[in-house]
Amino acid sequence: MSELYENRELSWLRFNERVLEEAEDKRNPLCERLTFMSIYQTNLDEFFMVRVGSLHDQMLLEDDPKENKTNMTASEQMEAIRERVRVLGERKDQSYHKLMKEVEKKGLKLVNFSDLNEQESAFLRGFFEREIQPLLSPFTVSKKRPFPFIKNKEICATALLETKGGKSRFGVVPCNNGMFSRLIAIPDRKGTYMLAEELILHFLPEVFAGYTISCKSLVRVTRNADIDADKVYDEELNYRDHMAEVIKLRRKLEPVRLEYTRDIDKKIIKNIADFFSIDKDMIFRTDAPLDMSFVFEFQDELRHDKTLFFDKRIPQKSPEIDESKPLIPQIIEKDKFLSYPYENIRPFLNMLHEAANDPDVVSIKMTLYRLAKHSKVVEALVEAAENGKEVDVLVELKARFDEENNIGWSRMLENAGCHVIYGLDGLKVHSKLCLITMKKGKDVKYVTQIGTGNYNESTARLYTDLCVMTADERIGAEAARVFHALSLGEVMKRTEHLLVAPKCLQNKVIDKIDREIQIAQDGGEGYIGVKINSLTDKKIIDKLIEASQAGVKIEMVIRGICCLHPGVKGKTDNIRIISIVGRYLEHSRIYIFGKGEREEMYIASADFMTRNTVRRVEVATPLYDPDIRNRVREFFQLQMSDNVKARELKKDGSYKYVPHKAPLINSQEISFDQAYKALETN
Repeated sequence: MSELYENRELSWLRFNERVLEEAEDKRNPLCERLTFMSIYQTNLDEFFMVRVGSLHDQMLLEDDPKENKTNMTASEQMEAIRERVRVLGERKDQSYHKLMKEVEKKGLKLVNFSDLNEQESAFLRGFFEREIQPLLSPFTVSKKRPFPFIKNKEICATALLETKGGKSRFGVVPCNNGMFSRLIAIPDRKGTYMLAEELILHFLPEVFAGYTISCKSLVRVTRNADIDADKVYDEELNYRDHMAEVIKLRRKLEPVRLEYTRDIDKKIIKNIADFFSIDKDMIFRTDAPLDMSFVFEFQDELRHDKTLFFDKRIPQKSPEIDESKPLIPQIIEKDKFLSYPYENIRPFLNMLHEAANDPDVVSIKMTLYRLAKHSKVVEALVEAAENGKEVDVLVELKARFDEENNIGWSRMLENAGCHVIYGLDGLKVHSKLCLITMKKGKDVKYVTQIGTGNYNESTARLYTDLCVMTADERIGAEAARVFHALSLGEVMKRTEHLLVAPKCLQNKVIDKIDREIQIAQDGGEGYIGVKINSLTDKKIIDKLIEASQAGVKIEMVIRGICCLHPGVKGKTDNIRIISIVGRYLEHSRIYIFGKGEREEMYIASADFMTRNTVRRVEVATPLYDPDIRNRVREFFQLQMSDNVKARELKKDGSYKYVPHKAPLINSQEISFDQAYKALETN
């Protein structure tokens, strides 16, 4: 059965390879390709911090556990990851240098000292001595001088030093302390720069005067960030203060990867491995800069040339919503729907502000996972609380890498008079759920919003997500039960309309697949359509395999990880899977079961990953409005027809571009065209 499954970590590396392909794709404008190159690097950083960090912890266990699909041990997975990362690293270096040659033709260039004349070198020496050296904190390491703590992803210049007496030392200079610019302009050569870390590395003999430098390199360490906040819970602290301590603890976790930039002898590699207490197999050489964030400064200098960027696209007004009138009465009349980034998030924000000031609104309840830095959502909730509304907010403090942000928002909400809770023991709350309760006389009415993406105005311009706003009493009543359970620290054990993890999503999805299996076995047309970010849940995977064998047609759009191999004869040959990686991050989740009158359609916060289906609180809502169902169905079919940004997953686990045949269908661009035209014709 191994031919049917893909290892999760290796599948993720295939996803990041698709990101790298976007950096290489000359159909993309040059500056956008630079963005994809930077995304590739930041993605890989997080992969090492989280996934490799988790495997690193597993390897410390006595039994070296196996994962449940390919039966690879943690050690075997780590070895496969190292091999794949080295191959991808070489490709990334080559792609980077090709990209920079194209950037150079546009008037921008990164140089090193071999590219400079004597006068320019003299200028940089003076600049280093005046502007940089006084701000450096160099260290030498010996028995009496322990190795300094190096921050996660911090670039350091390192050198193997020798004293006049022949003793060896190791020298370290942190390079990105924030006190000087990383890009240093070369005078009289417009658009020519040197990276600050390259300048520091060159002048290490000045920094470590009195030593002989036998070899030197830039290095960057990646630390494990996989920490179980509940496992290290400190009962002496309240939960918010505990999470603040967890963040501090994460910063000091052990290194899991080290990168370096120069050919250096094995002795210094061994020294580096010893000093950082890191496996020498987790040390990687790169020919590209250790941090690609400088490309955004290059982009700023090229803004005048519009051909180097994607055409500007602006989220449009929804033709179904009259923004000049109150929104809540419009929702009561008919369900409303938004598709980001093609339509603007503003109607949802207007709804919150409207609820904050509506005398009939008695309460607003929301689950918050990730928010914008300057959150208009929080502004509306604060406004509601100050207006005397009951505002109950679940702020998930375990939203990885957003913990500090969420701690700050939770304090602001509490100070405004909101009732704030922080999730459930052992479970993250990842749902995107908002419930507005209105009372007029004896009548109680609900307006419920359920979405696939975070309440984040910034990412709503970059991620594809879906949002439904409804006054359906069935949905509202179950949403009220969800919030009641959360307030008691409990989970939903039974639902009729919503799918709510961890108890009422995976099992219900499997039941719906079973229904399609039975339909196919009875000679009918079984159908399943799914759009998600990742597929790793083995129970659901095995049920999809069973459905394929029964003759159910299965279409899936899976952007990232996919642990199922489609197209295996007699087993998964009724399954077609594509991945769309393009200008916008595909983030929406859609579940479709059946066709015609039997069709059931949902939008959801949950991927088909075990962490979502049984270890988080997630919510999927049925779409009962026929117009919204038509829109979502057309959107899904358009994605399945993409032949520009879509890659099809093959039975060997590889991805191949869908053949670019006329007419060319770029689903993201067409979706934006449709949003513009819908507003024009309305």
